[in-house]
Amino acid sequence: MKSMIEFHILQNFAPSNINRDDTGSPKEAVFGTHVRGRISSQSMKRAFRNYVKEQELLDDSSMGVRTKLAVEAIASTLSSRGRSHERACEVVPFALAGAKLGFKDGKSQYLLFLGKSELANIATAIDEYWDELDGLVPRGMSESDSEADDKGAKKTAKSKKTDAKAAVPADLSKRITSALDGGKAVDIGLFGRMIADSHDVTRDASCQIAHAISTNRIEREFDFFTAVDDLQPKDNSGAGMLGTVEFNSSCYYRYGVIDVRQLIENLGGDVELAIAGIAAFLRAIVDAKPSGKQNSFAAHQAPEYVCFAVRSSGVPVSLANAFEAPIRPSENASLTSKSALALASHYKKLDSAYGIGGSYATMDLTGSGASIGTAVESLNELIAVTVASVRSSIGAQ
Repeated sequence: MKSMIEFHILQNFAPSNINRDDTGSPKEAVFGTHVRGRISSQSMKRAFRNYVKEQELLDDSSMGVRTKLAVEAIASTLSSRGRSHERACEVVPFALAGAKLGFKDGKSQYLLFLGKSELANIATAIDEYWDELDGLVPRGMSESDSEADDKGAKKTAKSKKTDAKAAVPADLSKRITSALDGGKAVDIGLFGRMIADSHDVTRDASCQIAHAISTNRIEREFDFFTAVDDLQPKDNSGAGMLGTVEFNSSCYYRYGVIDVRQLIENLGGDVELAIAGIAAFLRAIVDAKPSGKQNSFAAHQAPEYVCFAVRSSGVPVSLANAFEAPIRPSENASLTSKSALALASHYKKLDSAYGIGGSYATMDLTGSGASIGTAVESLNELIAVTVASVRSSIGAQ
């Protein structure tokens, strides 16, 4: 039987620019023919990961790192075990080539998402084969040697590299590939990874996060600012610099879904780690915010409506269409409370038509009375109720 967690969140931000596009403007989208504020799923996922790390909600070994500097990380571990750091930086790329991971000048061509235990296990495997690798890998050779201007030198360097990589022990290559098992990193288990050069170590994401969109139609606004040069002469009037910053104010609907059984599979069958990870990331999903322009706007508004659902049948169901027609505040009702009422009404309509089912719990601070399922008073209670429902859905004690 499947088990999935869905979240439905309403979060009203005061004037802000927490997620910018390539021009520095707040991200937008057209929905229901109206322009809406938007927060990308990528920026939210990074905010969730950072929050879990900063608040130490999980052991550091249960989180991954996204980096191009895997060679340096592994070399540093080997250096701490008595190996030459400079030599390790030469040896490691050749060892990793056996796992189809390519590096140039000590960096991968794209960001690798790796568990810290994966990096440690790879370092251990290379350490055990150190003497053999040390004899195989030409000294003083970097990946850039094959770019030499002299054609003969380039050909020789390339030939030496090819020979060295081909001579890497097959058992070591298997060890390294086996080490790339996700490392029981909860964030890799949730958000997955794709390594183009080695499909064997790809992990399917167990969590899908939608781009957040505003329930209201937005108008882009501009803040004209000036900055004064504190050291300019008193008789020299005028600003030291001036410019504009774009912003908007939006009530966002945020949605996502976690496939619990896929997460457990990604974590090597570790049910308790999966549940601990779920509890940590449910808190992060509510508390964390992207950091764009926060020094200028301090947009630290907490969500006023949070609904978690645990379902064991059917397919994921977003309630975004509750806001196809933009919500407008009225004299007697706020934008957030009217959004909550629209959300609950849309859910009831879909549930009546499709029989969505599941166990829902809602923390509603809007005063709208629009809770879906069990009404709770605090985030702690909401997470506790949801985790208990997850345990029941997978048959865990």
